[in-house]
Amino acid sequence: MHKANILIVDDEKAIVQMIEIVLRKEGFEHIYTAGSAEEGMALLREHRADVILLDVMLPDRTGFELGPQIRAQSDAHLIYLTARATDLDRLTGFAVGGDDYVTKPFNPLEIAARIKARLRRGTVEAAPLPAASAAADLRKRHDFGGFVLDEPAGELLVGGNPVPCPAQAYQLLLFLCRNPNIVFSKSQLYESVWGFDGLSDDNTVMVHIRKIRERIEPDPGSPRYLLTIRGLGYKLVKGSDE
Repeated sequence: MHKANILIVDDEKAIVQMIEIVLRKEGFEHIYTAGSAEEGMALLREHRADVILLDVMLPDRTGFELGPQIRAQSDAHLIYLTARATDLDRLTGFAVGGDDYVTKPFNPLEIAARIKARLRRGTVEAAPLPAASAAADLRKRHDFGGFVLDEPAGELLVGGNPVPCPAQAYQLLLFLCRNPNIVFSKSQLYESVWGFDGLSDDNTVMVHIRKIRERIEPDPGSPRYLLTIRGLGYKLVKGSDE
């Protein structure tokens, strides 16, 4: 177990040093550290990793963006480290390939314990049968007919073509896709995506609703999917004619 290769990707040097010190005291010898997504991917190509500790907020890319890229070339246990603690962030972390999710601040001994638990389980549990894996991926493709949100790929497809979507608009759309035909108030949407209970900003929600409509609606001025429910909020409609 202690011969495992561990890759830490985090731009907060104090956190990296703290984790590395504790892991070495716990007997782990092969530890590699990176302060950016680019550096982390370079180390991953150079050294096979058994465990990857990945910060969500990196200077060049987000850890969520990096998740599918890591999964394309590694079956390492991927543990996200982040100060973002909303349910949506957690779900996003798991959706893009994460195996575990730890919020800051944390006790580095907890990190060591989680790593040991992951390594004890080996790779069998983390590698489902191909048919099961394909079925799970299919369930994560939210197909609304005119557009598809592909969670495993982290991609929005409109008419079969990939459409760029800003990160916050994507997370808002992802939340709505996971909860179709349910009305959410602006404050509920703000809390779910931005995570500040009681500090909702109506304008922020409206701006991102507009960004989503510009991408998924044939006519943004007369929305078919993302509807405004007067006096209540918004809902993403998944009709029977898809």
